[in-house]
Amino acid sequence: MSSFIVIEGLDGSGKTELSKQLIAHYRNQLGAAAVLHTYEPHNDFCAGVFIRQALRREITVSDRTLMLAYAANREDHLQREVLPFLQQPSAMVICDRYYLSSLVYQSTPDISMDEIMSVNRQARRPDLTLFLDVSLETARQRRQIRGGMVELFDSRAEAMRAKYDRAIAFLQARGEHIERMNANGDTQNVLQLALAILNKPRLDGHNIVCPTGAATI
Repeated sequence: MSSFIVIEGLDGSGKTELSKQLIAHYRNQLGAAAVLHTYEPHNDFCAGVFIRQALRREITVSDRTLMLAYAANREDHLQREVLPFLQQPSAMVICDRYYLSSLVYQSTPDISMDEIMSVNRQARRPDLTLFLDVSLETARQRRQIRGGMVELFDSRAEAMRAKYDRAIAFLQARGEHIERMNANGDTQNVLQLALAILNKPRLDGHNIVCPTGAATI
């Protein structure tokens, strides 16, 4: 069976770096054609450019408009890329951000997490979400090293961290498999922690990814 893995965390938590390392590891193990690395919001799909413009503060949009744009982008991304890829036997998709990020960044006093999940109700549930848990200082230092433009939410890291805690609890209460991992270490240490989680036996006796190459969700 196929497996859909999501990497989540604050900006600067190391999501993209870990995703790349996992992709290299599993392409070596499963074959290059069996593993897809993708991300959200996806620039190439519906509303992707619009969302990036909003995040860079090039345009001003309402919170509800941005929430709906993310949902549209996600649905198109799933239908055009993710779901067709997962039709392959033993395929693996690793996605940098997914609807946990929407719960964190799009929820407001006027937009509840329940409403966000309602507009994302058709979205495929991840088989595993890895949350990269880092200190605010580590995230800040990594953002500085990364450079580039400061996006819309970079200045609100502490509030975003608290919202991640609430959103994770919200999804876990709905039965989602979310694992928190300490991502303050160097890249090799973080990779080994992630692989240990991915190879950890589940209650049904299977792993998320079978060492022989068959995904066994």
